[in-house]
Amino acid sequence: MNTNPIREDASGDAGRYSHLFLIVAALFITCLITANIVSVKLVNLFGWVLPAGVLIFPVSYIVGDLLTEVYGYKTARRVIWLGFFCNLIVVLGIWLGKVLPPASFWQGQAAYDLILGYTPRLLAASFLAYLLGEFLNAFVMAKMKVATKGRWLWARTIGSTLVGEGVDSFIFISLAFGGVIPLNSLARAIVTQWIFKSCYEAAATPVTYLAVRTLKQREGLDVFDFNTRFNPLSFKK
Repeated sequence: MNTNPIREDASGDAGRYSHLFLIVAALFITCLITANIVSVKLVNLFGWVLPAGVLIFPVSYIVGDLLTEVYGYKTARRVIWLGFFCNLIVVLGIWLGKVLPPASFWQGQAAYDLILGYTPRLLAASFLAYLLGEFLNAFVMAKMKVATKGRWLWARTIGSTLVGEGVDSFIFISLAFGGVIPLNSLARAIVTQWIFKSCYEAAATPVTYLAVRTLKQREGLDVFDFNTRFNPLSFKK
């Protein structure tokens, strides 16, 4: 088995579509969509009021770290966009379910609208926060890997999460609730989510180490993004 680092500028396409890669990509997208659906519910965790999605959304960042660390930024970029379009399909499907006329005997239309009736403002905030947060997370992860020569994985995962989750929380809460709730409550909500999500990933570091080591050994991959184009809209090197 080849365990030497595969460099993005030499491999052509380091992200091979193995069954393990498909599992990781499916897990990423599933966590993303699940978090977006369940986030409509607010929960009280240790005195913090948070959307229920905070229990599953950080997992998408952990899996995103796996994608970037093992398969490289270019492959992670494809999965991020795939997640975006899959989420868009879900949103369109929910919207179609909302506008279709209900059966005369069905009494759940009001509940459907309340739980799944996303407003355009919330959707725009969610999509923009996801794209910027995930791409920044992958960018920082890839750049730090090159800078540290593949050492200190914990620093890369936590550092990238602090940036990605921070931007995600700031953009989503600011755009979704700006002008609706007081500024001090807005700032508190941003910081609370940022801290919770970052601590979540830090606590999962041992699991991340195990998953990264297992994937690298089984895939024979350890991509370093030396000459990668980090433009999110580019699908070339």
